Amino acid sequence: MPGEIAVLVNPAARGGRSRGLLAPVLHRLRQGGAEVSVIVGESADDALERACTAVAEGPDALVAFGGDGLVHLAVQAVAGTDVPLGVIPAGTGNDIAGALGLPRKDTLEAADIVLRAEPRTVDAARIGKDEWFAGVVSCGFDSRVNERANRMTWPPGMARYLVALAEELRSFRPIPFRIDLDGEIVEQEAMLVAIGNTHSYGAGMRICPAAVPDDGLLDVTILGAVPKGEFLRTFPRVYRGTHVTHPAVVTRRARRIALEAPGVVAYADGERVGPAPFVCEVVPGSLRVLT
Repeated sequence: MPGEIAVLVNPAARGGRSRGLLAPVLHRLRQGGAEVSVIVGESADDALERACTAVAEGPDALVAFGGDGLVHLAVQAVAGTDVPLGVIPAGTGNDIAGALGLPRKDTLEAADIVLRAEPRTVDAARIGKDEWFAGVVSCGFDSRVNERANRMTWPPGMARYLVALAEELRSFRPIPFRIDLDGEIVEQEAMLVAIGNTHSYGAGMRICPAAVPDDGLLDVTILGAVPKGEFLRTFPRVYRGTHVTHPAVVTRRARRIALEAPGVVAYADGERVGPAPFVCEVVPGSLRVLT
């Protein structure tokens, strides 16, 4: 689909290692006949403002060159519009790209898909009044680990997350959740609750393994209260999606989910949204993607 393409860039993706991948991608897009402009913000808010301005001018596509966080930002600009979203995965996890069937590790192949693909209509969902998400909302143990890791300045990279995980596990207690699933009320103590438009987050954790992005529904996974030892034995199964067979795991589907829980902060597509209570609601067919 050569035409006018705006490329939204996160120069910090992969700890800055993605910068060397950008020039070949831009060359491939231009070589394929696209007229390419590059958007780099001075902050997330500035990048979003620039992306929204670009989308308002009606390009043939807005392409996110980065990880899930940048895709999340791009979705804020294109959801509910006619401008399709392209994704060139250049982050650490790239879970949304994987759920859309895009290559997660080959940026040039992803650029070729942008050039030749036809837009596909999928769902996006709202969390609260003003925020969209395309992947997974997490809250509970995993979001508390994120909160702890974000407060830490050392060690760097994934090691910081592992240290935060170990520290959070020592003090964590199951959380009392109240969840409204299209009018069905679930009240229970749980380790975590995940709401998925797509199936995975956190670099390959298939938390909602049956979720698909175009069925008009959100998948909900509830991991009930279990002893810490059992939690440590069960949680690694999330990488295969087999955790859903554990007796403490409940899965549901709904269009609208209202969640209440004390001391819980929600993360959507790996980005901090804010504390509960909140409402998630799917908007079928609200996102056009190049796949």
